[in-house]
Amino acid sequence: MKIPPYLQAGDTISITCPAGYMPLEKAETCIHTLQQWGYEVLAGKTLGSKSNNYFSGTDEERLNEFQAMLDAPEVKAILCGRGGYGVGRIIEQLDFTQFRKNPKWIIGFSDITVLHAHINRNYKIATLHAPMAAAFNDGGYKNKYVKSLKQALEGTPAKYQCKTNTLNRNGIATGELIGGNLALLAHLTGTTSDIQTKNKILFLEDVGEQHYNVDRMMIQLKRSGKFEQLAGLIIGGFTDMQDTQRPFGKKVYQIIHEHIAEYKYPVCFGFPVSHDKENLALKCGGVYSLNINAHNVQLYEP
Repeated sequence: MKIPPYLQAGDTISITCPAGYMPLEKAETCIHTLQQWGYEVLAGKTLGSKSNNYFSGTDEERLNEFQAMLDAPEVKAILCGRGGYGVGRIIEQLDFTQFRKNPKWIIGFSDITVLHAHINRNYKIATLHAPMAAAFNDGGYKNKYVKSLKQALEGTPAKYQCKTNTLNRNGIATGELIGGNLALLAHLTGTTSDIQTKNKILFLEDVGEQHYNVDRMMIQLKRSGKFEQLAGLIIGGFTDMQDTQRPFGKKVYQIIHEHIAEYKYPVCFGFPVSHDKENLALKCGGVYSLNINAHNVQLYEP
């Protein structure tokens, strides 16, 4: 796995919206903070575009802007302004030739899971599952989750820990980290962006799903063999979950626990990776150690 160069003062971070629309004013705090961190910021036209629908521009506009940022040698990192939906519409048209020659950090989560998975599967280059532009607002730039993005970009090895959960399965695992949004990973099954999970630590999170749909997506990943030979499993936040009028009968963590009960590797529930503010920067493709015991959970780069 190839690790892109860590950033130096004066390096350029570009911001683009390859999926859903985002007003420019919602990214202003992010831009200002990145500049305070010592970086030059290049805001793309898709940020605050004049689009009148869900997307931050036409497929062609979003594709062309992301392609230009992939190819630009002066751009050392690409921060996606937001996720939502849309990367899947352009992923097959992106040309990663220059990116493979000169890797740079691709940053984001949610719909950006498509990029993380595609790049990991096809090009073996690490990417950053991390807070996006809106996370900097309302004082967010001060919290440890946004600061974890800064530390990751600078090359500071991650040392994270969280509380235990009664559903955890204790143990120690080391392996390449891969994962992201459950809905997107299920959606990518069988495509050229489908992740390979053997001997890896997989992390999952999601937002706004029905309980039965989480059950369905877990079955999809399980039937496609994603859980069979893992080194470890990290279950992050599942926020704003919904139930049907006639209750499904189980909460989300119970649903997930049921589907992975037969496996023996370490499992952590409630890790701070999510659509909420608790969203630590994780290197997809980076090597991590996961230590789960009765007292706490540690995830760190050895």
